[in-house]
Amino acid sequence: MQTWEIDMKLCVIPARGGSKRIPRKNVRNFRGKPMLAWSIQAAQRSECFDHIIISTDDQEIAECARSYGATIPFFRPLELADDYTPTAAVIAHAVKWYESEGVALEAVCCLYATAPMVDAKDLRKGLEMLEGGACDQFVFTATTYASPIQRAIRIDQQSGLAHMWQPESFNQRSQDLEPAYHDAGQFYWGRPEGWLSQANLFEGSQALILPRWRVQDIDNEEDWTMAELTLTRMDQLI
Repeated sequence: MQTWEIDMKLCVIPARGGSKRIPRKNVRNFRGKPMLAWSIQAAQRSECFDHIIISTDDQEIAECARSYGATIPFFRPLELADDYTPTAAVIAHAVKWYESEGVALEAVCCLYATAPMVDAKDLRKGLEMLEGGACDQFVFTATTYASPIQRAIRIDQQSGLAHMWQPESFNQRSQDLEPAYHDAGQFYWGRPEGWLSQANLFEGSQALILPRWRVQDIDNEEDWTMAELTLTRMDQLI
């Protein structure tokens, strides 16, 4: 049996092969290198992890990840590689695999493969928050909504007419409304028992707040273009 580190800090990058809206997005070239390479290299620069692994069902993704220094200790079961499998189940599978190998995990970070704006300093800060903060289960990245959610508008699907979600907020000044936040979709630090429970990782957890200009979820071609433009502009300003 392989000898493992004691109380390992593990980075799991989920990267399945069947992405639909952006085919092969995890290995598609993004500003000079495969998309998932950005996450692998940020994890390496953070120096937080004993192991950086890719959870994948895809041979091409595995070979690409290995070329950038990540490890593929197992291939993800097909039942955890469809369009409906939640991320927490994928991380729980990785935790169970390491536990079956006799590994004592201290902390596990789920780092998305499509997070080219992730910063190594934020990964380190997230670990510090997990180890020394008020919550000992999960730390996740978040950012503010661009507009007050209290003034959100819905459109009735039958009549086509607009209605406010909270009409009572119509006359309130924006600055008087409580700010709201959403998941930034970069990474989630957690304890192994938290991942195994597959609990709601946003409930009662700590949020590492990021500026909006450093957050871009990449689900479609427009998102991809926005991320490219943002990083290109950031490079011009450095």
